[in-house]
Amino acid sequence: MDLGGEWRLSDGNHEVAFAVPGDVVNALHAAGVIPDPYHGRNEYDCRWISQQDWVARRVFDHDGGPCDLVISGLDTVAEVRLNGHLVLAAQNAHRRYRVDVAGQVWPGQNCIEITFRSPVQAAARLQAGMPFPIPYQQVNGPIPNANMLRKPQCDFGWDWNVALGTSGIWGQVALEPQSARIGDVIVSQAHAEGAVTVSLQVQATGADVTASLCGITQTAPVLAGVASLNIQISNPDLWWPAGQGPQTLHNLTLQSGDANATRRIGLRDLRLVSQPDAAGRSFGFACNGRAIFAKGANWIPADALHGRITRDSVRDLLQSAVDAHMNMIRIWGGGRYEPDWFYDLCDEMGLMVWQDFMFACHLYPSTPAFLAEVDAEVRDVVARINHHACIALWCGDNELIGALTWFEESRKDRDRYLVNYDRLNRTVETALLETLPQANWWPSSPSPGPMAFGDAWHDDSSGDMHFWSVWHEGRDFDHYRDVKPRFCSEFGFQSYPSMNVIRQFADAKDWNIASPVMESHQKNPGGNARIAETMFRYFRFPVDFPSFVYLSQVQQGLAIKTAITQWRSLMPHCMGTLYWQLNDTWPVCSWASLDHGGGWKLLHHMARAFYAPITVVCIPEGGDLVLKAVNDTPTTQPVSLACRAAAMDGTARKLVEAEGIVPAGMVVELARLALADLGPQEILGFVHTSVLGSGCEIHAPRPWKTYDLQPSKASLEADLRDGIWHLHVSVASLSLFLTVEADVPGRFSTNARTVTPNMPLDLTFIPAKPGKKPRFVVHDLYSATYGA
Repeated sequence: MDLGGEWRLSDGNHEVAFAVPGDVVNALHAAGVIPDPYHGRNEYDCRWISQQDWVARRVFDHDGGPCDLVISGLDTVAEVRLNGHLVLAAQNAHRRYRVDVAGQVWPGQNCIEITFRSPVQAAARLQAGMPFPIPYQQVNGPIPNANMLRKPQCDFGWDWNVALGTSGIWGQVALEPQSARIGDVIVSQAHAEGAVTVSLQVQATGADVTASLCGITQTAPVLAGVASLNIQISNPDLWWPAGQGPQTLHNLTLQSGDANATRRIGLRDLRLVSQPDAAGRSFGFACNGRAIFAKGANWIPADALHGRITRDSVRDLLQSAVDAHMNMIRIWGGGRYEPDWFYDLCDEMGLMVWQDFMFACHLYPSTPAFLAEVDAEVRDVVARINHHACIALWCGDNELIGALTWFEESRKDRDRYLVNYDRLNRTVETALLETLPQANWWPSSPSPGPMAFGDAWHDDSSGDMHFWSVWHEGRDFDHYRDVKPRFCSEFGFQSYPSMNVIRQFADAKDWNIASPVMESHQKNPGGNARIAETMFRYFRFPVDFPSFVYLSQVQQGLAIKTAITQWRSLMPHCMGTLYWQLNDTWPVCSWASLDHGGGWKLLHHMARAFYAPITVVCIPEGGDLVLKAVNDTPTTQPVSLACRAAAMDGTARKLVEAEGIVPAGMVVELARLALADLGPQEILGFVHTSVLGSGCEIHAPRPWKTYDLQPSKASLEADLRDGIWHLHVSVASLSLFLTVEADVPGRFSTNARTVTPNMPLDLTFIPAKPGKKPRFVVHDLYSATYGA
């Protein structure tokens, strides 16, 4: 019996409808009690909500039969009462709860009531009870003591997130009859040549369990609540990451008495490959015996208010990742473990998932009570999602090793806090491996490796690296070329959200980077200044605010392109790049390549090119420019290359042409040019062609502000056919990073392109909703810095 739907919510002063699943802040906004917390500076007028206790209540009818109360996503410190009787006191939003309520549910009308305690006050009480101080990141958490609660850490604020500290239920509330039941299924796979053995540990309450997979059926008795089965499959149809093969999924059907369950299983041998080598320690992934270069980004919650998250909106975000040739996302440790359907989508799309456990950037307690809660959390999460083909890695936390150096307390007494951390990390590791012995485990991110506590922000020799020197230290983009990571799991550069998004939270009078509204939508201290300073370093300054927004996205794209093209050229020394970050939780200046709402920023359009399965990258080496072909596909491919020197008036002269055969998973040098081959007002343009089509790239040896751009005089023609706008853009001279914007949400087929008089641009635009005729605006580097 699903108890979702409309409840009533009250704090004693307000009473409103409360949709379950949903959150308190969203309910108050829907009822008109508060304004939209994302608009203007409303966030600060809504923080009182997290200081209050809230009570949610619902009346329902039941036959009174024996049943269990099942709750997931209960956020966070909460008491559940049935007909006035306390049946559950919870303190972990990441766990599922099952409570025997036989005798507590009556025939006829019943009442369920959930009291959500103020997370701010609950966290403060827990901090006060610690045996020694447990510091938290104040920059990332304007609401204090997030580290005390097993709650999404970013709910208390982050350097990209609104700080609202909401409560609610993001999962299920239901009553289930106490009859035969199939619970979690632990799946392990042993692959051999032409065969796989799938081992199942099925939690069940019946006498036996029957399992069917790929036409093979087996039955086993239930002993101590678990049935153990082994299914051997010959010549299996395998699951592959995106770009490597099909995402074949097989239905595993289970039956125990009257209970039935289904899981979708991808047959694959997905391994973490991390071994000592001459450089230090490798880090990468192999699927079905094939090394895979991981291309992707970091995932944060799809919205700051979980009541606003929908499966369709999440599907759109994940599809955008696949459309940009990504094959991995990292679910970052300061958010939440995602619902089952999220991993279903990743299975379907071929997105490997690096799964952090939910600890990030703070120090955490190691008290017996806290560790017991962590142990239960890890076992529950792993049992719930382990069967998904997409799960590539279980990682202990985000940046907790580095956090040992961030606080005065831990710097003065490192031994105490290191032992404190080790107890937490060991608890996570033990619970994982006891639940799933074959799990791919990595202790922390970044980390040089097991039992290593070194500086993985600057040491590029071992394990995975977080490289933030370009953004946080204000280094040039070329500094990305100074490191050779084995796998870079975080790096990024900020930009402004697109104008369509800015219009949602800021009036035209606030379109200034120093306005209070714009500053309140920049949560990284010094972020606006860093964007502007970098812009001044590389470009002539923009002529107006929309041009500033456009140019911020161009430079973000160039920063990440510099890093990824450089590191892809190092394959197999480097075997993965996951930039920070894919998506946004609310409309904000951030490192995301997708706007809040799913629109593509220019970085995402550029990612589709620099993450292409076959590409050619330009790598400066001394006084040369080296053109290297990169092949991520599973087969050897021929690649051809044509290089031109492009002048600002749009003319070009031939430099060199080359061809090469590029083996699967390899990098091959195709050509080498001297920088002196380019004139002072010329840039390098090159077209590469392969079985997948052609790509056009440019490389400027000097900052763009040193080039004397010519008026591009871009002309746009638009034609609507079958709900799709077909656009044709022509120019009079070289047009750089040409971008078309629309004043309605939708998806452009391409943007941030190089256009010349003899190579016009054709693209399409699909509005999110039919109706209003879009107003199209063309930006390029000339119009942004010289004016139209």
